[in-house]
Amino acid sequence: MNSERIIKKYPNRRLYDTEVSRYITLADVRDLVMSGQPFRVLDSANDGDITRTILLQIMLEEESGGAPLFSANMLAQIIRFYGGTLQGTFARYLESSLDLFAKQQQEMTKALSDHPFETMTRLTQKNVELWSDLQEEFMRAAGFSVAARNKNKHD
Repeated sequence: MNSERIIKKYPNRRLYDTEVSRYITLADVRDLVMSGQPFRVLDSANDGDITRTILLQIMLEEESGGAPLFSANMLAQIIRFYGGTLQGTFARYLESSLDLFAKQQQEMTKALSDHPFETMTRLTQKNVELWSDLQEEFMRAAGFSVAARNKNKHD
């Protein structure tokens, strides 16, 4: 079933899942999010869409327990974008970045399950290249000639 689930929030602050005809908790809504099930939460009083509010409540619970995802500095930076001229741009950038990150995570998981040794070899090679570039930048910044170092390496 791929259709959007409708959850009603009643004045008594209870959430009612119309698909399974029962009351659910925020933890149940979190499970829907984690499983990728599309849903909307509607205010029973006026049918207003309050999905974002419920998702923010879930995030607040997640941030309050365990290891938080957002640092205080990161949250302050995000708050500074509200009301500014770049708010829409920032929102699109953040959403695109998260979409790209999720896609890369899926590709990495698939690559590791399909060809784990090949994937790890490529990652190791990439890390060695990055480390080498970092060392060269450090040497340049320290005033050493990278060309001279490479020449001595080959002699």
